[in-house]
Amino acid sequence: MKNYLSLIKFSHTIFALPFAMVGFFLAVFVAQNGVFTAEIGLKLILVLLCMIFARSAAMAFNRYIDRDIDAKNPRTAQREIPAGLITPKSALFFIIANCLLFIITTYFINVLCFYLSPIALLVVLGYSYTKRFTALCHFVLGLGLSLAPIGAYIAVTAQFELIPVLYSIVVLLWVAGFDIIYALQDEDFDKSLELNSIPTFLGKKRALLLSTILHIICAVIVIIAAIMGNFGWLHWIGAIAFIGLLFYQHLLVKPNDLSKINLAFFTTNGVASVIFGIFVILDLVI
Repeated sequence: MKNYLSLIKFSHTIFALPFAMVGFFLAVFVAQNGVFTAEIGLKLILVLLCMIFARSAAMAFNRYIDRDIDAKNPRTAQREIPAGLITPKSALFFIIANCLLFIITTYFINVLCFYLSPIALLVVLGYSYTKRFTALCHFVLGLGLSLAPIGAYIAVTAQFELIPVLYSIVVLLWVAGFDIIYALQDEDFDKSLELNSIPTFLGKKRALLLSTILHIICAVIVIIAAIMGNFGWLHWIGAIAFIGLLFYQHLLVKPNDLSKINLAFFTTNGVASVIFGIFVILDLVI
């Protein structure tokens, strides 16, 4: 169990989960007028299960597809599959099981979620192939995680609305921006294997500049969503904290100093997501 939790980096669920909860509670307390019934409670459990199954399948598939690449990279050679802790066959079985569980769970949410579930899987699994042919792979990763807020909203309402879509765009830009930063450490290795990324395409300095631009646009959309939703002061505290931490990570990483990438990638973004989620949900509930 420990090896499988490490394989899927279960702790990284913290990036998208708060935004999924924002989408869910936005639907309950705005679209549904705050009526939290037993049915809504069941849907909350199903949404959480969907998050776990989809992300487990996506992360395990990424490790499965990249197992030969990971074995050649000193930074990733000790991952579970190249290290022999989990066999490729066992990983593939794990992936298929999680995909099936995800689709089955969406069936019990509503028809729209069920029909959209193969598309969602196509996006989150397809990301693993993208760095083989496009430097835009970071945006595909962002797109996969961006399904969390709108997916959770649809689980409750069975329809699309602008505010949760805006939060999905926020996640897309936020994730793409910080994944570009994370990819800086593999620039030379990716070039040696002809793998694609923004750093290999633009170089470190311009890649960091693009990441900054993406996060500036992300911050603007966070503010627009807060204004359009006419949210309260708790929401604004969460939004300001999120934006502040968004730009704090850019102070940690420089083209000639990548020593604080893990602090920027894991800690800063994880804290930003949790704080934003807590304050936005409190604003909706109180």
